[in-house]
Amino acid sequence: MHAGSATAVDRLAESVDDRLIEALTCALVETPSVNPGGTEQAAAQVLATACRDLGFSVTLDEVSPGRPNVLAATGEATGPGLLLLGHTDVVPPGPGWTADPFTVRRDGDLLIGRGAADMKGGLAAAVAAMAALSRAGEFGIALSGPVTLAATVDEEELNSGSRHLIGRPLPEFAGCIVAEPTGLAVVRGCRGASYLDIAITGRAAHSGRPSDGVSAIAAAAAVIGLLDDDQAALAAAPDPLLGYGTWNVGLIRGGQGIAVVAPDCYLGVDRRLMPGETVEAVAQRLRTAIAETGITGDGAVVEVRPTMELPGFTTPADHPLVHAVAQAVRDCGAPTSIGGWSAACDGGYISSVLGVPTVVMGPGDIGGQAHQPDESVPLSEVVTAARAYVRAAVTLLGT
Repeated sequence: MHAGSATAVDRLAESVDDRLIEALTCALVETPSVNPGGTEQAAAQVLATACRDLGFSVTLDEVSPGRPNVLAATGEATGPGLLLLGHTDVVPPGPGWTADPFTVRRDGDLLIGRGAADMKGGLAAAVAAMAALSRAGEFGIALSGPVTLAATVDEEELNSGSRHLIGRPLPEFAGCIVAEPTGLAVVRGCRGASYLDIAITGRAAHSGRPSDGVSAIAAAAAVIGLLDDDQAALAAAPDPLLGYGTWNVGLIRGGQGIAVVAPDCYLGVDRRLMPGETVEAVAQRLRTAIAETGITGDGAVVEVRPTMELPGFTTPADHPLVHAVAQAVRDCGAPTSIGGWSAACDGGYISSVLGVPTVVMGPGDIGGQAHQPDESVPLSEVVTAARAYVRAAVTLLGT
């Protein structure tokens, strides 16, 4: 940028407070909110307090005891606003850390700690962007609608926070930016996710006469074979943006003992969903295939029960939200791209259920850092994300 060439939007974006970003990222990381565990309360309070101190209107909306969503808004305009979406929970630290995962360490530009990338850095970027946008009038910029942050609980497990969010009265939104870690790339489409419990019941018998029983483990193996066959069929017809739905058997347990024909077996299955797919439709197709292939013909009983669904979504490549967010990142001097994501996120509810145009763009590396030992996020990237949120908000809401 040449001296004297800065516009009002440039100056507003540059006013983002990097000290606020660092302090809030560190405070959130150092307030553990591990899921499973139902421990988001303290982190939600840290976030809510920071937002109140900055003059935002703040609501703590309890999803279940001790698990509140945080809703914070700035701006008094009444037109459709911009939603910034994130989550306060993090996955368990796991093994392999070289120091306390809940004490932030600095390594040059990196902030290291559980949740730094996924996604407490993104939450801090959203708060700092809103703080700057609350001063837009000082720069001669008026916004037609408010900017709202929704930070949900339970994103890493069953998405109860997002399902609660979409069931409450909400203002109208012109668009949603999910602050998940994309390395500042603009993601205009995500696959969804779902979980299914598959319970197989057989009949116990002495292992010396296995024909007297019905092996639930053998039936489970046949079900897994069906999943493998379906996986091959899905892979044969990939979507250009998002690829294809995938199956993963993440849990298996069953049997009574080595000398007993297994009377029961359980499969815990993950099925990634394409936009427009529902877990119930997937489950029903599987039930039909199980019946048609005769897995239950010898007396085995197979129950397929969906337990979680997070929709997938796509936003058209030519949508103004996609262009606004991509250009905002470029105007911050950072490279970006527009594409799809194999991961799933809460934005699926906002797009698919509420009908709000949605993209994902945030600081950090979901593939190289999220859910891993010594997770980190570059502080400079968190600052850039905040400035890009400011620019995008002005493009979308500026009058």
